[in-house]
Amino acid sequence: MTSIDPAEIVKFEAMAQEWWDPKGKFKPLHMMNPVRLDYILSQIAAEFGLERRSLRPFEGLRILDIGCGGGLIAEPMARLGAKVVGADAAEGNIAVASLHAEQQGLDIDYRATTAEALAGMGEEFDVVLALEIVEHVADPAAFVSTCRDLLRPGGLAVISTLNRTAKSFGAAIIGAEWIMRWLPKGTHDWNRFITPEELSGMMGDSKLQPVDARGMVFNPLTWGWSLSGRDLSVNYAIAARRPE
Repeated sequence: MTSIDPAEIVKFEAMAQEWWDPKGKFKPLHMMNPVRLDYILSQIAAEFGLERRSLRPFEGLRILDIGCGGGLIAEPMARLGAKVVGADAAEGNIAVASLHAEQQGLDIDYRATTAEALAGMGEEFDVVLALEIVEHVADPAAFVSTCRDLLRPGGLAVISTLNRTAKSFGAAIIGAEWIMRWLPKGTHDWNRFITPEELSGMMGDSKLQPVDARGMVFNPLTWGWSLSGRDLSVNYAIAARRPE
């Protein structure tokens, strides 16, 4: 069984060479990445009782970045001391990520594979990150369940995605694809966006316990991003633990 949607893989294979171009097709991710990274760091530090200000606070943690793309999150996780596995079904993404990590002197275990294949191998992680991927898989509920299977008891999953609202249609599709042309038209399908209630329900059905939810909000006046505990109307993330 696999939750991979071949049509979605083709979309991202076509853009693979632009992962590390902050002005390219992944410009929205580069802009949001500092806020997204801050949320991930705070949740991991809180869950495992770690001091974020230390030099390598994630030393000893094994982290999976599933749907890792070019490595925008995998690389900072490695710099913070974690043993990182970056997995993506698009081989072009893995080629780009591997080369960039090598150029940065980072040791990251990149694999062209799926979450289901990793789970089938009995792989287990302290943290599973699934960022901006669940809206692209064929079966989101099954994918969330696989993320749970990849966590050791007591482990933490962080899943980020897009809410299915009128505001998200305006921001992610009309704004980012049609007007700003940051992304090719058709990159996102609004009907596949997932509400926080739906994602929390999938987590609960998979025996994951949501512990926190935050919105990532873009301010067009300051041209910057911030975290919000109330506004989950467009981009948001939910952190959940697998019970001991």
